[in-house]
Amino acid sequence: MDANALAHSYLKEPDMRLDDYLDDKLQSTTDFESLDNLLANVEVQRSQLQAQLDDATKELEGARRAAEDRQGGIDRSIEEFQKLQESIDVRLKIVAESHAPEEAIRRLEQPMKQLHKVELAYQYVTLLQDVENLRLEARSHLPQNLQAALQPYSRLKKLTMRLKELQVAADEAATHLVNYVERTTQDLWEEMKNTMSKELENILKKRNWPQGVDPNAEMDAEWLQCFEKLIDLQVPEILFSEGIATLLPFEVMAKPFIQWFRFQFMGNNATSTPQSFGTFCIPQFLSLIEKWEGFFRDNMGYILASRFQDTKVRGLSVYVDPACALITALLPVMREKINVMVQHGLKNPQSLSSLMVQLMDLDDEIRSRFNYDGGDQERGWAGLTSEVLEEYFDTWFKAEKDFALERYHAIMNSPDARNIDYDYSGVGKMKPTFGAVRVTDLLKSVTSQYERVRRFSHRLRFLIDIQLDILDDYHDRFKDSLDAYYTINSALGRTLHGVTKEQTAALEGTGAFESLCKVLGSSDHIIATLKDWSNEEFFVTLWEQLQTRAKRTEGDGDIASGMSYENVKDRTSAVVGSDGDGGILFDETIAAYANRRKTAEEYLVTALIDSHQKSFRPYLAKAQWTTISDGSHVETSQLSITPELDEPLTILMRNLTFLASTLSTAVYRRVWREALEKLQDMLWANILMTQSFTTLGAAQFARDLDAISSLLDRHIPDGSVALGTLQDGSRLLNLPLEASDGAISLQQASDRVFTDNSEAKKLLAELGIESLTPANARKILQRRVENSE
Repeated sequence: MDANALAHSYLKEPDMRLDDYLDDKLQSTTDFESLDNLLANVEVQRSQLQAQLDDATKELEGARRAAEDRQGGIDRSIEEFQKLQESIDVRLKIVAESHAPEEAIRRLEQPMKQLHKVELAYQYVTLLQDVENLRLEARSHLPQNLQAALQPYSRLKKLTMRLKELQVAADEAATHLVNYVERTTQDLWEEMKNTMSKELENILKKRNWPQGVDPNAEMDAEWLQCFEKLIDLQVPEILFSEGIATLLPFEVMAKPFIQWFRFQFMGNNATSTPQSFGTFCIPQFLSLIEKWEGFFRDNMGYILASRFQDTKVRGLSVYVDPACALITALLPVMREKINVMVQHGLKNPQSLSSLMVQLMDLDDEIRSRFNYDGGDQERGWAGLTSEVLEEYFDTWFKAEKDFALERYHAIMNSPDARNIDYDYSGVGKMKPTFGAVRVTDLLKSVTSQYERVRRFSHRLRFLIDIQLDILDDYHDRFKDSLDAYYTINSALGRTLHGVTKEQTAALEGTGAFESLCKVLGSSDHIIATLKDWSNEEFFVTLWEQLQTRAKRTEGDGDIASGMSYENVKDRTSAVVGSDGDGGILFDETIAAYANRRKTAEEYLVTALIDSHQKSFRPYLAKAQWTTISDGSHVETSQLSITPELDEPLTILMRNLTFLASTLSTAVYRRVWREALEKLQDMLWANILMTQSFTTLGAAQFARDLDAISSLLDRHIPDGSVALGTLQDGSRLLNLPLEASDGAISLQQASDRVFTDNSEAKKLLAELGIESLTPANARKILQRRVENSE
């Protein structure tokens, strides 16, 4: 129905609203005068209604067309869906009827992979968008609202850490994504730090820091407020960081110090030379920290404590001690200087060796004077030395080994290296050679070079590849010396190898004793030194660390880098890796030197015995023991010593005097006890049991024996006890022919001793003789000529 038809229908049918309208407008005859206006107004309203009607008609037509289009779209979608459904039904039917489900799975793998890639790409882009949004949000709050900026940064930092954790579990996947997020986080952090640092730099510039600030002054409120802002900015980084971070306000305040350091020690000044590093650079560096230590602690200590006291870093001095935080800020420039020094040292090994000592001293000073822990509360600060050795240990080790071996060979080649140092210790102590003393001093200096090195493998290499190598070589020299001595003094050796006159002459007199005492005293000195070292804290700790590592390897693999379990065990101790409490680092070395000491002592006893046998040979050949005296009694003290005994007594005194000056009391007595036992056996067998004696001859033998005993007692307290059996035999041999005052005569003794063993023992007991048996007593009494008659 169109608009005209609709209007015509309204005209045919009365409208109550029209009647009401006309009644309202035409209530009196006067109203007809405004009829024209009324008609015009009605016409206007009619026009407006017609326009509205036309617009509504157009909208209706548009809606109809849109509905038709939408219906057509729906119809097409339904048609496409039905086609897809039919396709799926066909495929499902094919799959259901197929006898190869693996082929169906294979067909679906590629679409699923593509779908998975699309999902990953979507998540990838979403993550990148989130990262960018967090970055922009943090930047928007700077520099006005630091706390608001920290919130998105903290989320970004956590995201970075989480991605790294996931990357490790995923075999380092998504490397580019993780690197991008990490780089974005780092760039944001640097931007935030630079923005906030400028504020502190302006404050410092106004106060002319540090020249215009008294180290005893207090920081003003504005300065402290800015300091707190920077600390607050850095708190998330510190809490989420795996390493040690330099506190930002200290980094800013340390810039003038760093500039001064570069000018003084890294420029073209005289103080920048390598020779000035230990004399100027290190002392000035420490003085700088000490000068401002109180200022930083007094003004900033409570701020750091309030920020970190309830966090995981509350026990680390680099965060809670302002002085240590200042050290952390200054260490990078010192590392730069050290790197320059190391490069110089690589061209000059001696300078490198001195540099390492200087660095160790610097590390110790920083630890002890400022309680700097480097962020490691349990083990402490590793030090600048450890950082250098991580890269240059092999170079330094080679230099130190070359120096040690060079000094060792110089010691061995010195003219007095093989001379005995009689002034080394007092009387009754072993006397080593000058060479042995210098070798131990050399080894001590090597210990001082590496005892402050913190890494176990580095310490072990110094011990085994330098100290034990030198000790092994020195031990081989002792062995060669003893082998040469044996060759010279044995008939077989002389026959096979031959002996020069010079070698023979060197062993004459006390030459043999001196040669053996050099090995004996030096070996004893090395053993005593190694035992003392084994009780020192450094070597005890090193032994415990070695045991721990050895037990962990269970006898297989390396204990330290490049050092196998078996090699270390062979060079140090056989109990390495065992559960026992015994053992020390130098067990094998001590055992080797103990063998040389034992061999030298045995050779020394043999040399003494040979010396006595040669000197007593004329005395043993004397056949004048049967001289008859004028009386029946001879006073022994009135007799002179047998002339043939003068030479043996001289030799005995010479040997006693020389060995007393070189051996310790215990070794001296032990050596002489064995030698005197052989001397007693010789005199017993070759004189007392062989010769016949008259009263005068027996008295002469007793006089000679008293002279020997007296000499021994003057040099060795109770030394004549070693000849006790011979002395008892001499007493029995000197029984008088006629007894007086109840004494036992020779005849009485002979009668009783030959009665039976019981009677013989009673006789010996009455005479106070305990060392002789009845059989020996009978033989001795038979040597008297008077009994033979």
